[in-house]
Amino acid sequence: MNPRKDDDGNTLMIDISERATERLREISDPSSSPSATKEENPYHHLRITVTSGGCHGFQYMMSLEPESKIDAEEDTVFEAESSADGGPGEAKVVMDEPSLELLSGSTVDYTMELIGSQFTIVNNPRATSNCGCGTSFDVN
Repeated sequence: MNPRKDDDGNTLMIDISERATERLREISDPSSSPSATKEENPYHHLRITVTSGGCHGFQYMMSLEPESKIDAEEDTVFEAESSADGGPGEAKVVMDEPSLELLSGSTVDYTMELIGSQFTIVNNPRATSNCGCGTSFDVN
């Protein structure tokens, strides 16, 4: 939804890994609820924004949001390809244009480690350096 192009007319895109797709479908499954009261699941998509800050100049910010937070004019929505066993949830990632310009060509992944699990950005072609924790990066 709402594709964007760079100055050369190339479409700005991101990829969503299989692990991230699977986890996003689990999170956004309408039959599951993060609430103890079993209210309707409010999570519809993962929003990724890039803000200035961090130890390398820019930092990734990620949050789960309801569908009502999508701005049809400002946001671009990426949806992972459906697989045969896709499940009931959706795997959507939403970005504003300035963030997409800095992340185009990257992949959204989901990592599971002893210290915790999280969505991450990997293979960002614009990043010239990254911090050790992977949340901050620098560009030329």
